Amino acid sequence: MHGPPHESRLPWADFDRPRASPRARLLFPVVLSLLVQVPAAVFLAAMFRGDGALLTVVLAIAGPSALLGARRFPGPTVAVVAGLAAVDFAIGSGLPSPPYLALAFAIGGAIVRGARVWAWVSVGAAWAVTLLCGILAGIQWHPGRIAGTTFAILVVFGLAEGIRTRREHAEEFREALRRRRQSEVRAERTRIARELHDVLAHSLSQINVQAGVGLHLMDAQPDKAKDALASIKETSKSALDEVRSLLGVLRAEGATDPDAPLVPEPDLSRLPGLIASVNTQGVEVMLSNEVESAPKAVQLAVFRIVQESLTNVVRHSGARHAGVVLRTEDGELVVEVADDGTGIDGEPGGGLLGMRERAELLGGTLTTAPGPEGGTRITARIPLATARPQEHP
Repeated sequence: MHGPPHESRLPWADFDRPRASPRARLLFPVVLSLLVQVPAAVFLAAMFRGDGALLTVVLAIAGPSALLGARRFPGPTVAVVAGLAAVDFAIGSGLPSPPYLALAFAIGGAIVRGARVWAWVSVGAAWAVTLLCGILAGIQWHPGRIAGTTFAILVVFGLAEGIRTRREHAEEFREALRRRRQSEVRAERTRIARELHDVLAHSLSQINVQAGVGLHLMDAQPDKAKDALASIKETSKSALDEVRSLLGVLRAEGATDPDAPLVPEPDLSRLPGLIASVNTQGVEVMLSNEVESAPKAVQLAVFRIVQESLTNVVRHSGARHAGVVLRTEDGELVVEVADDGTGIDGEPGGGLLGMRERAELLGGTLTTAPGPEGGTRITARIPLATARPQEHP
């Protein structure tokens, strides 16, 4: 399988969707509770005029208003609302009354925000004290009302605990994703060390052999010794260029062609050869290059981006045609690779992730979108003024 599964298929992806603003999430329970409780309380107060009528309206307003402190003080808020709900239950013992909706929101907010002990203790204590005071005061509550209220409170607690558990799982998934990405970065840097070792070992071995030849022929055949020194110079120059690119870009290509030579460093001049190699694999690729010159690090990044893009086209898209366009625009080198296939199914972590990091390390960007003829279009923009790669965060 090519890379990790697409993130949108992972369980934690649903928790990264846009949410309502914190202000809206705070005010929604307040407004809804007021709309449910206050009109009903006013109606009951008008129908059953008594000593507790005005207090019922005050309690209907006080409970939702207390929810305004739920974000900063979830524990004390649920305790206050539980007390108000207990008083409302007691004074409305003989009257039909709406559910004290503010208590449900207070319980949910406290549990989700980490004040579980406050919620269970304050609500349990308020309910127990209410029943005890009612018994001592001789209030005759209907058993169905007691049972129904108790059941409703337990249902609210169950729902709140479910939401809290779901959020904890979502956080665990995010942490797992973060660790997975870190693991990918460590793996890529291991590849850097391996490639750097290969470059140095290959080049220094050549230099050592050529230096020995030069010393051996210096007196007898000075012309041959001169050729050996010239070869040492060229080999060391190519090796230094490649080491600079490796250390500068700080990445190894995730899916390079194993037959591609390490020296000289790939640049824009090798794009026609790359296109030709892809054409032999059954995909017709058209190249349009309007770029005359660019910094070497930029050329290397562009070459690798085009190489990985075309590798994905051949391996995953099922395309018959593809196009590579290079141009300059507003001081940036813009490279676009588009195909007419079925598109890339997901992000092939070491491939598309690697291309994006190459562009970002040089101060650029890389985006993907549907192609003009179906398939996928990859667009990278890299500043031409970039002299050296930016430090990876």
